[in-house]
Amino acid sequence: MALLNFKRREDLAQAPSTPRNPQVETFLEGYSIEVMPRTAEKVECFADILPAGTRVYIAHIAGTPIEDMVATAARIAGEGFTVMPHFPARIIADKGTLADWIARYQGEAGVDQALLLAGGVDQPAGDFDSSMQMMETGLFDKAGFKRLHVAGHPEGNRDIDPKGGFANVDAALRWKQDFSTRTDAEMAIATQFAFDAGPIIKWADSLKDAGIDIPIHIGVAGPAKLQTLIKFAIACGVGPSLKVLQKRAMDVTKLMMPYEPSDVVAKLAAHKAANPDFNIERVHFFPLGGIKTNATWATENGGDAARPVNG
Repeated sequence: MALLNFKRREDLAQAPSTPRNPQVETFLEGYSIEVMPRTAEKVECFADILPAGTRVYIAHIAGTPIEDMVATAARIAGEGFTVMPHFPARIIADKGTLADWIARYQGEAGVDQALLLAGGVDQPAGDFDSSMQMMETGLFDKAGFKRLHVAGHPEGNRDIDPKGGFANVDAALRWKQDFSTRTDAEMAIATQFAFDAGPIIKWADSLKDAGIDIPIHIGVAGPAKLQTLIKFAIACGVGPSLKVLQKRAMDVTKLMMPYEPSDVVAKLAAHKAANPDFNIERVHFFPLGGIKTNATWATENGGDAARPVNG
């Protein structure tokens, strides 16, 4: 019996690994990922887990000192990565503060791109209520920022459209489409995460039909415990696709298993392969279960295109 067990372990060790999906590999090329100063502190070396040149968004949560944001940006840029900090309009007091932040990021971290968004607070801290107001200042153009990303909501946003629907978010995207046409800014729409490919595809197609051709970087929640994902999904206002998680939670065989974004990524990748002009251009990961866990999943599914610098 001992010999039989040894032989079986040897066969398993030599068994080929599950082949990667070439459509997924292509779809994951050039993915980006999001961190915060406190989560970045837990990563000893980003070059050990991320592909060279990966765009790393730095989320600015209300209450985080700008000094911590800039220091995190400088550290990650110094390790060879493209840094894109958040500029949440509703936590920025005025034009002078915005100019100061831009100058700090440029001077201390060499930043030349930004994600502009309203920010998740109810009451503005000062003069700005929306990303459009920040764009209208002209400060980013004057500072020579090459790339400006804006927020997208595949399932709507109750903060912007309290009664549901897409009227206000779509109007904002039409304004941003016009801005991209009349300026030299390279733009993309970085979206909230969702769990169901069907509504995402429908939303992306609707933007294209409306003449909005800004490329989409689709938000995807990285691997995490199911309970963690449900908590974040509710807090972030994820819409109908939350049912995907709730259905999974009712299956006792899957309840304790970590969620992985394999299904939604594979379906979006297949749609992109069948429709090369599909306007989703990149994947943007929210590493809700940890940065290293997310990066490992991307490497395992993305092949050489998602191998870290030191990997």
